[in-house]
Amino acid sequence: MNSPVPHSRPHPEPSEVPLLEARQLVKAFDLAPGILERALGRKRILRAVDGVSFALKERSTLGLVGESGCGKSTTARLLTRLIPATAGEIFFRGREILSLSQREFKPFRKSMQIIFQDPFSSLNPRKRIVDIVGRPLSIHLGLHGPDLIDRVTELLEAVGLKSDHLYRYPHEFSGGQRQRIAIARALAPEPELLIADEPVSALDVSVQGQVLNLLIRLKEERRFSMIFISHNLSVVEYVSDEVAVMYAGKIVEQGPAEDLFTQPLHPYTQVLLAANPEPDPRAEVPPVEIKGEPMTPINPPPGCRFASRCPIASQECLETTPPLEEKGAGHWAACFKVNSLDDAQRFASV
Repeated sequence: MNSPVPHSRPHPEPSEVPLLEARQLVKAFDLAPGILERALGRKRILRAVDGVSFALKERSTLGLVGESGCGKSTTARLLTRLIPATAGEIFFRGREILSLSQREFKPFRKSMQIIFQDPFSSLNPRKRIVDIVGRPLSIHLGLHGPDLIDRVTELLEAVGLKSDHLYRYPHEFSGGQRQRIAIARALAPEPELLIADEPVSALDVSVQGQVLNLLIRLKEERRFSMIFISHNLSVVEYVSDEVAVMYAGKIVEQGPAEDLFTQPLHPYTQVLLAANPEPDPRAEVPPVEIKGEPMTPINPPPGCRFASRCPIASQECLETTPPLEEKGAGHWAACFKVNSLDDAQRFASV
């Protein structure tokens, strides 16, 4: 066997133009109408993603966090065009990609790869690892034969596996090893953007740390950008440069990770952080109580999505949707009542 082919993609200096930018991204699903909707002649529309906008800088990590059902995974699938968008625009290196045909989008698909949540269902159980990891190499890089075997071996070793794993099947590996295989497959076409959709939520805590450290190391070595999606705040804080908080299909706050975790502005972010488990068993943590039920994104009413549960909501919040505005240097929030850190600290005690 020839020596492993080294990772050879050139690494230009970061550009001021965002690597990826989403503008007013929307995904709406038509649902079967209920009895009331049929009687009134209305449709049931699930607005899973509703006007999401953000920009990702080169070689940085954006953490996308929120409770289950807020639209995080749907956003990931929209960005990679695994599902069609209802409205909005996505720019990759300044090029709008939603309007491209599948043929025109193929080079961009090579540059944008995704890691799915479940490492078992995302791998074909009938294929050997050499075929799973080697498939994108043959499609996007045109590698075959010994060259392909060498590159697959190099990728497996990069994620902490061995060359004798090449001809095994997914069921012969543990959950952590399968996720490493999924990472190797995602890195195979040498992407510029890696989208990790809950990549450690199905793993044991000890294995989670190994996979997180692996992703951080590979990001530094291979210099790609990353969107890291999770509902685990501690994990997001560990890996992210910037964080965007989603609630019911909308981004309600975004900013540098350190600022957002130490000085949250939006009431929902404050509640989310207060509910995060405290690792020190001796620490006294006041109980977190939030009234009301999460708002369903099916036929959502006007106003702020969090208004029915927010302790500081006003009539304006119930009637008008607050825009995502910059409240501080690079720190954005969608809230009429909070215009500064002082406001946020004052309302946090309500």
